[in-house]
Amino acid sequence: MSVSFLSRPDLPNLAYKRLKGKSPGIIFIPGYISNMNGTKALAIEDFCKSLGHAYIRFDYSGVGNSDGNFQECTVGRWRKDVLSIIDDVAVGPQILVGSSLGGWLMLHAAIARPQKVVALIGVATAVDSLVTQFNQLPVEVKKEIEMKGVWSMPSKYSEEGVYHVQYSFIKEAEHHCLLHSPIPVSCPIRLLHGMRDDLIPWHTSVQVADRVVSTDVDVILRKHSDHRMKEKEDIQLLVYTIDDLIDKLSTEVN
Repeated sequence: MSVSFLSRPDLPNLAYKRLKGKSPGIIFIPGYISNMNGTKALAIEDFCKSLGHAYIRFDYSGVGNSDGNFQECTVGRWRKDVLSIIDDVAVGPQILVGSSLGGWLMLHAAIARPQKVVALIGVATAVDSLVTQFNQLPVEVKKEIEMKGVWSMPSKYSEEGVYHVQYSFIKEAEHHCLLHSPIPVSCPIRLLHGMRDDLIPWHTSVQVADRVVSTDVDVILRKHSDHRMKEKEDIQLLVYTIDDLIDKLSTEVN
């Protein structure tokens, strides 16, 4: 599949790849600084091809092949990106698969588009994560970050060993926090999390399960998986989960 671009007036063009097929379609929402070519995104594409289901993967503005300046990106802007893909590229009902930060954004999309989003699958769901982690820092460290305007956050998932997160990004993200009150999402939700995740504690998925108003929620913990959840068994669990939800939704329709 070649890369297509969604043109948007006043907003950066978004790069995406789309597989046409049956409903419900699947949309993969990547993690922080991740693009549409990751292991999970490609594995889901292969699975959707084999089933004949529609599938979309895309790059956030400022990331990968999409236009935009990464330094100007915010959770709010990326939320708009997800909604643009749902509104202007996707056809019919959609299952959203959100990885890490994408798990936070999938909940926002489900709140904003309840008619179109029929199920959610979170992988190491990072709801409120950067804000929570920042708030846990000592006061003097927070003040220093505010002065510098940048938080150099250690991470083994970055080539440099740190992510340089803008202070303005964290402050803007505060407006999108969800765990402080009930989350008005009522569709089926599956939350997969590795118990060896050293970036986003697996308790976050349990908190999400507790906060959403949906009664059809499963949290599935893998004892030896880390944050990325991209080993063979992790991918297998992910595609089984998608398959199971497709079956469930098809049965409900019929």
